Amino acid sequence: MRILFSTVPLYGHTVPVLPLARAFRDQGHDVVLVTAPSLVGLLESEKLEYILAGAEIVPDTLIEVANRLGYDPAVEGFTVEHEAEMFVGVRADLGYEEILAAALAWRPDLIVGDVFDFVGPMVAAALGLPFAAVAYGAVIRPDDQLPIRLRVEAEHRLRGLIPAAARWYLDTCPPSLQTEWRVPEGRIPLRPEAYSGGAAVSAGAARSERPRVLVTCGTHWVFPEVLTPVIRELLKQDVDIRVTLGPRTAEDFDIDSDRVEFLGFTPLDQLLAEADVVLSIGGAGTILGSLAHGIPMVLIPQNADQPFHAGRAAKAGTAILFPVGKAEPVAVAGAVATVLGEPRFRDAAVRVAVEIAAMPTADDVAAKLAAELG
Repeated sequence: MRILFSTVPLYGHTVPVLPLARAFRDQGHDVVLVTAPSLVGLLESEKLEYILAGAEIVPDTLIEVANRLGYDPAVEGFTVEHEAEMFVGVRADLGYEEILAAALAWRPDLIVGDVFDFVGPMVAAALGLPFAAVAYGAVIRPDDQLPIRLRVEAEHRLRGLIPAAARWYLDTCPPSLQTEWRVPEGRIPLRPEAYSGGAAVSAGAARSERPRVLVTCGTHWVFPEVLTPVIRELLKQDVDIRVTLGPRTAEDFDIDSDRVEFLGFTPLDQLLAEADVVLSIGGAGTILGSLAHGIPMVLIPQNADQPFHAGRAAKAGTAILFPVGKAEPVAVAGAVATVLGEPRFRDAAVRVAVEIAAMPTADDVAAKLAAELG
C-alpha cells in the first residue's frame, strides 16, 4: 500500500504523525511525506522519504496572512478567523496545486494528515481517496471552529470539490483530557508519544540530586524576554534547569549559572526521561509527551491553541496554568515549587500516563488501517 502524509509544515504538526509513518514503513508499505524545506533535516534523520511541495509556514504563509489581514497575528494573537485564513485560505492558495500534482505523480492509496492540515483533505477529495486525520490533543468545540468549517467549504467550492469528513479520526487524546464531544465515525485511539527520533545531542553532565526543571517552548514560540526572568527566579530554588532553545541561542537569555543547561534541538523523550517538572507554553505535543511520562507541569501559554490545551491539562489536575499575559516570574517559580512539593500533581499525571499506556500503538493502528483498506 502507498501512504502519503500531508501535514502543516511545522514541527508541532508533523512530529505527532511520525510514529504512524514509521509504523507503516516498518510494516512494508511505501510511505512519503509532502513537506517544506525546513523539515527536511527532521525527515532525513528519520530515514523517511519526502516530496517538497507547498509553501513554508515561516515565513511564506505568515507573510501572506499578515499582508491579507493588515497585521501579524503571530505577534498580536490569533483568532479562529485568523486560523481559517492561515491554515485554510493561504495554505490552499500557496500549496494546493503543487501538492495535488505531487500526489497525482506518486499515486497513493491513502492520505494521512494532522487535524489542521486542510490541504490534504482537498487533495484526497480531488483524487477520490480516503483521508485519515491525526489529532494532537482534545477536540475544540465545533461551534468554536465555525469560521474554519465555512472557509473549508468555500475553498472546496472554489476548486469544484465536495468536502468530506475524514474516514478515520486518529485520536491521541487520553480520556482525562478530552472535552465532551460527539465521537466521530471512524474514531480510532492512537497512543501519543514524546518525540524520540532525530539527531540527539549529548545528554550533558550527570545530574545532581537536585530536582530538574525542563523549560521548553517547542521550536517556534520561544521568547527569552518572557523566560529569562522566570529562570532567574527558579535559580533561587535548589533545582537544576534545562532550557531548550528552539530558534534562539543561549546568549539570548543572558543567564550565567552552572545549574542551567541550554540545549539545541533534542528529542523530547530524551529530555523527559530526566525531568521532574516541565515548564512550557502548553503545546499539545509537549503536554501529551510529558503526561505519557507521568510528569506534572506548569503552563504559561502565549498564543494560538496553547491556552486551550493547557486548560485541559490543568482541569485534569496535572498542571498549574497561568492565563496569557499573567505569568509573573515570581508566581511561576512559586508554581514550580508547588508542583514539585505537592504529590497530587504527579499522582494526576501518573493516572493519565496509565490511560495513555492503554491506548493502541502506532503499529496497532497502522495494521488496522491497512486491513480495513484491504
